Amino acid sequence: MDIASILKPEAVRLAGRPTSKKRLFHEIADCAAVAYGLDASAVVDALQERESLGSTGVGRGVALPHARLDGPDRVLGAFLRLERPLAYASVDGQPVDLVFALFAPADAGVDHLKALALVSRTMRESAICSKLRANNDPATLHAILTEARATRAA
Repeated sequence: MDIASILKPEAVRLAGRPTSKKRLFHEIADCAAVAYGLDASAVVDALQERESLGSTGVGRGVALPHARLDGPDRVLGAFLRLERPLAYASVDGQPVDLVFALFAPADAGVDHLKALALVSRTMRESAICSKLRANNDPATLHAILTEARATRAA
């Protein structure tokens, strides 16, 4: 599994300035609906339900919201770079500006965990996060994300 297999270029956006986590989830849901045809309201509900279990803000300005849904046949991703950091109740108390969301089939099993681990490893790399923060073009953001793990695997 690699990031290119779960993240379409159409699922990468420079986000406006969401003023709350709920508004951010709506932006993620819109992105997922456009890129993958997922039901936006089901995405928002699933992300909020998962978030109620504990924050998916993993620190250093990164959030990894994720949820299981009826609909997708494989794990799918969406990436948003926020123009302005958003308070997110992250583990380190810092606001987030890099958000990589994952959507898994309800019965995904270990594929969901493998995708989450892959994205987590990628987003822990400070050089990658710096490149993401320095770029505004969605195509460039997609290239940074998909090339990051591919070059390390070689």
